[in-house]
Amino acid sequence: MPLENNSSYAGKRVVVVGCHSGIGHAAARLLLDCGAHVHGLDWKPCDLPLDAFTQVDLRESSSINRALAECKSPVDALFNCAGIPPGAPPVDVMKVNYIGTRHLTDGIAPLMQPGSAIVNVASTGGMGWPHHLADLRNLIDLEDFDAAVEWCASRPEMVTEGYRFSKEAVIVWTMMHSASLIGRGIRMNCTLPGAVQTPMLVEIEKVTPTAVIDQVAQPIGRRSSADEQAAVLLFLGSDAAGYINGAVLPVDGGFMASIGVR
Repeated sequence: MPLENNSSYAGKRVVVVGCHSGIGHAAARLLLDCGAHVHGLDWKPCDLPLDAFTQVDLRESSSINRALAECKSPVDALFNCAGIPPGAPPVDVMKVNYIGTRHLTDGIAPLMQPGSAIVNVASTGGMGWPHHLADLRNLIDLEDFDAAVEWCASRPEMVTEGYRFSKEAVIVWTMMHSASLIGRGIRMNCTLPGAVQTPMLVEIEKVTPTAVIDQVAQPIGRRSSADEQAAVLLFLGSDAAGYINGAVLPVDGGFMASIGVR
């Protein structure tokens, strides 16, 4: 996406969560190119010339609360790109990919004005959410961080490895909360990346056969770059997408379309 198409970011304050690497790093870099004032949040440092950086551990509500104290108003856009792959303790995966991300977003939303936007990164791995909708709604109804952690910890058979269920939760949370946030003029959307060549994919390949990941890269026949994913995030967060709300957008080279018509 040409950077001039994102000129609406010039001079705006944007928060990027997960800016150390991968999609979040690419999004932060593109936003800087567009003239945005970028406040990055991550557990690891970022090598970009950000306007501000705050270390945050999304597994701990106290760390999230400290990070929120450093976020200045107004926040014009929030990009939730942080995540950890399967292989970590399942409840930790749930904390980072959904519970902590949700807690952080709930804290930043009051700093946002009408016309602002939130974009979450989910995954095609969460496409099974319709089969677990009742349980996901029960989880999402829990606004308290500790209550959500306890809910997940007490249901290991449902959470399983954490990644799939956390991404399903992000999708349903996006759809549910977009309806209420838009009443305040704040849009919320999410993307479903397919196979993206990032450091996270390297970790995923340690527990997932490469053949399975390559299947997700069909029919386009290649893996996405982080920049290709970030460009879509910037579009959804921009003024050009002002009438898009509650969207769950596959950015997967046609994978979900191909299996949907089989």
